[in-house]
Amino acid sequence: MTSHREPTVVGVPNFNAMEDAAALRAAMKGFGTDEQAIIDILTSRSNAQRQAISQAFTHEYGRDLIDDLKSELGGHFEDVIVALMLPPEEYLCKELNKCMDGLGTDESVLIEILCTRTKKEIADIVQAYERLYNRPLAEHMCSETSGDFRRLLTLIVTGARDEEAGVDAARAAESAQQLYDAGEAKWGTDEEVFNKILAHESFAQLKLIFEEYKNIAGRTIEQAIKAEVDGELKDAYSAIVECVENAAAWFAMRLRAATQGAGTDDGCLVRVICSRAEIDLNDIKKEYERLYDKTLQSDIEGETSGDYKRALVALLGPA
Repeated sequence: MTSHREPTVVGVPNFNAMEDAAALRAAMKGFGTDEQAIIDILTSRSNAQRQAISQAFTHEYGRDLIDDLKSELGGHFEDVIVALMLPPEEYLCKELNKCMDGLGTDESVLIEILCTRTKKEIADIVQAYERLYNRPLAEHMCSETSGDFRRLLTLIVTGARDEEAGVDAARAAESAQQLYDAGEAKWGTDEEVFNKILAHESFAQLKLIFEEYKNIAGRTIEQAIKAEVDGELKDAYSAIVECVENAAAWFAMRLRAATQGAGTDDGCLVRVICSRAEIDLNDIKKEYERLYDKTLQSDIEGETSGDYKRALVALLGPA
């Protein structure tokens, strides 16, 4: 996690919630909807500003802004706008709930949301989840996952990560040796040791551990994980490792996978772009271009259309 991260959405100066609420009401009133006005307003405001607009809207018109938007919009465009309107932790809770609800669980969404966030972000999600769904996230997740994968996610969700302890080189060398002994140095991998270290240590400490690992093993921790672990556990470990090294590059790979392949994974596109816009979407754009020699905007424009495309491109900011 780099200390300096570049968002694409920072909100607007001279913000006036009442004016924006009135403009949105006008865009939805009468015949037809002015989608462009909705895009222009909501993609340029910060989430805190959108919450203020929402309150002003209810105060002034006695209506719920999200309900009104939903009744006027549809498809993936609606998904983008609703994602922008919800407080970030509530939106991620909704996505977690959706990926565990019904038949089968989409583990890639659990990994994308839980393995890449800071302790504080996880704590906000956990708190919001129980408030929204009347059941603890850990409990719901345990009923939908199993084995070492479940144990790893449970450690993360219960706030095992230690963000307080500073970085400690001597301890990092010990942890790296433990990882080596638990993996490459023996037949079969001792996942318990991997889980403990990958879920407990801060991202800054993990960075040191992975450097030490390379000194001991002569290859990177990523290479070891890919060689020795499989399934969703491998994907979860890799997400943590890659986000420690370069979170923006991990999200760029996620977006690339969403736009390539048989069909577009719109759920992933919407979620990553909307949830990273105020954090590091500009970094993700740069990494995308570095990795694929194409702009993220051109790949998104090739896979989407209409207001949905316009809303995503607006969130990407200037090319």
